[in-house]
Amino acid sequence: MHLSSLEITNFRCIGSGSSSMQMDFSPGLTALVGANDAGKTAVIDALRFALGTSDLDRNWLQHTDFHNDAKQINVMCKFEKLGQKDLAAFVEYLTYSASDGEPILYVNWIAENTGEERRGRPHFRAETRSGKDSVGTVMSPDAKALLASTYLRPLRDVDEALSSGRGSRLSQVLKRAEHVKVGQDLHDPDVLLKDQKLSILGISKLLTELLVAQQGITDTCNLINTTLKDLALEAENLTSGISVSGSSSADESRFRELLEKLDLRLQAPGRMGLGSDNLLFMACELLLLTQEDVGNKMLLIEEPEAHLHAQRQLQVMKSLQKLAESKGLQIIVTTHSPNLASVIDLENLVIINQRKAFPLSEKKTLLGTDDRKFLQRFLDATKANLFFAYSVIIVEGDAENILIPTLARIMGRDLTSNGVSIVNVGGVGLGRYSRIFQRHPTDTAGELAIKVACITDLDVMPDLAPALIGWVTDTKPIDQIKNRRWKIKSEFPSVYELKNFKAKKSKKFDGQKVKTFVSDEWTLEYNIALGRPDESGKYSLALAKDVYIACCLADEDKKLSNKPAEVKELIVKAGLEYDKLALNIYEEGDKYVTSEEAIATSIYLKFLDGVSKPIAAQYLAASLLEQHQAGKLTSDQLRKALPVYLVEAIDYVTNAPVSGPEPASA
Repeated sequence: MHLSSLEITNFRCIGSGSSSMQMDFSPGLTALVGANDAGKTAVIDALRFALGTSDLDRNWLQHTDFHNDAKQINVMCKFEKLGQKDLAAFVEYLTYSASDGEPILYVNWIAENTGEERRGRPHFRAETRSGKDSVGTVMSPDAKALLASTYLRPLRDVDEALSSGRGSRLSQVLKRAEHVKVGQDLHDPDVLLKDQKLSILGISKLLTELLVAQQGITDTCNLINTTLKDLALEAENLTSGISVSGSSSADESRFRELLEKLDLRLQAPGRMGLGSDNLLFMACELLLLTQEDVGNKMLLIEEPEAHLHAQRQLQVMKSLQKLAESKGLQIIVTTHSPNLASVIDLENLVIINQRKAFPLSEKKTLLGTDDRKFLQRFLDATKANLFFAYSVIIVEGDAENILIPTLARIMGRDLTSNGVSIVNVGGVGLGRYSRIFQRHPTDTAGELAIKVACITDLDVMPDLAPALIGWVTDTKPIDQIKNRRWKIKSEFPSVYELKNFKAKKSKKFDGQKVKTFVSDEWTLEYNIALGRPDESGKYSLALAKDVYIACCLADEDKKLSNKPAEVKELIVKAGLEYDKLALNIYEEGDKYVTSEEAIATSIYLKFLDGVSKPIAAQYLAASLLEQHQAGKLTSDQLRKALPVYLVEAIDYVTNAPVSGPEPASA
């Protein structure tokens, strides 16, 4: 059997009606991802309350568990694909599907805030009912015991969990293991002990006999009896005997008490770290769970990455997915690790956002089959941080990835402070990543509230660029240039056609909270150098000199390592070169005019000649930040200097409101 659907109403941060939470689960592993306070822990705790846990910990309700002082909490768990033993165990609680007659087990946990107090404590009434819409009978304790899940809390105390003691977790695990019960319950005095295979009970009974028969104990008992005889009357004939505590108990009690004396520890010199101890604890719990043959084989893990380094995280997740498939387990984890999220199949990921569940399974998003194959190959840990963001910027190159966070910071819209992740898709797949956040029309959860800005280049060069690049000569017209990377403005019949081209590109990835921002001109670097036009159409070139100097520094980067004096010298030299470049004139008909496009194109030629865009972006970002910190570049000045599309993209994602925290109890 597996949990196929969960509905939560009025529990902690989750409300009722349109504010309630409904989510579907696939068999196997499901990972809940999302920002802090989105509602992931509330989902896990709702399952713990509704199903109970195998560690027998009591979950105590509090006033804060009731959303906005609601009077009733409802948690509905729907189980399907019940095996024959499950059907027999839950026969009186089953509901049969109206469509195909398949048996379904509905588990409805209902908690009421009575408003009463008993013995000075608030009184809450809770019961578990079967049937769709809670119309079935109240479930018995035996049935509820079969529903209990195994729960591994975050930052778990492994020492306590694996230590000896009354009701220890280790004793519970060992008690359920069939291998522990193998062997003879009585020893044979005529056979050497080394040749006997005694069970734990057999060892206990032998130990009892040996203790009682030990010479020192029998001699001491005889001394006690001698003294007792002197103290008593002749006719009383009082005698005593020493017995082992618990030896007269039922076999089951003796078996449990012996198991409670055991500790489980890693065998290593010295003490191992928390990560290794956690692996041991997880292995112990999985042993217990895989031996279950009836009931709910569910494992709830909060933050499996706790105390584990990156490689161990990946190995744990790989093993959990394998166990889920081979042993029929249902594993539900919450994680804040991009490392883990990147290796879990998209079908098994659920984004929790603003107390809503958004599975990434098929037919829940606009992702196509090819998208999923692509993302399965290329969605690595550096990109998987998008699952945990309040907003996302998707860019196509390293230069944007380096430069945009600094621009946003200077503008007073720091990406980190606003919970914005920037994802570099490396020139391919921008649309594929954006469709992660676009829901299928049939998905009842509605739209994801995560704003996504896709930043891309216009890829249309100015008319003068081909000649400056050297693409066009008197004998080689532009239409003969094959495999061109960019279009040219003159190839569009009119300004309207060019605007229409940009509009179509802008809408290519748009939809729901995903919005595309296309450069106003050619490419990022060219557009930043060119600046934005004023009312007369004249471009500002406000950052052109900065871009040019950054290009020159990038070109000499290998020579400049740890040579601050040479860096300063090159900055001065590059600045003078730019001043000369800015005085150049461009022939247009029979007139000579200064052309902003020619200057910006000349700067961009440096990238075409091999200057690294990422390294230049790094130098440019450092220069702009230094100017800002020195008071030479204000936030408002940078806004007016940057191309409009960059300012709009940064504003879009940083205007997204950051939701408040969940109640402390969640």
